[in-house]
Amino acid sequence: MNDIKMVAAFAENKPGQVAHFTKILAGASINIRWLAVASTGPFGVMKFLVSNPEKACEALKHEGFVVKLVDALAIEVPDKPGGLHAVADCLAKHNINLDNASGFTANNRAILVIEVSNHDLAHAVLQKQGFHVLEQKELPV
Repeated sequence: MNDIKMVAAFAENKPGQVAHFTKILAGASINIRWLAVASTGPFGVMKFLVSNPEKACEALKHEGFVVKLVDALAIEVPDKPGGLHAVADCLAKHNINLDNASGFTANNRAILVIEVSNHDLAHAVLQKQGFHVLEQKELPV
């Protein structure tokens, strides 16, 4: 399976919190490739794609944070209008709910990062439709 691992950390929503996390990861020689922050009220979740997810979790846990690895899929999509729609439509036609999604471009590539409840089915469906599902080592640096 081509799941990628994201680091998800529960954090207090306050000034300097992202700086605190990024300092810890930099100190552990972890390269951050992508970051998403979602908060509601006093707390939130930070999700990271990093060069070494397991090491990042260890470093953050060592500092007392609640952290876990989250399975996700990273799909290379055409960097043009309709690229995201093609993936969303493919999943919808197979009754696969998109729990969380975000995307970015790097090195002339558009990457969609998704969380779904049925990774095996989503992976198979996307691959059958010709989408390239990336492995952790293929994530842009």
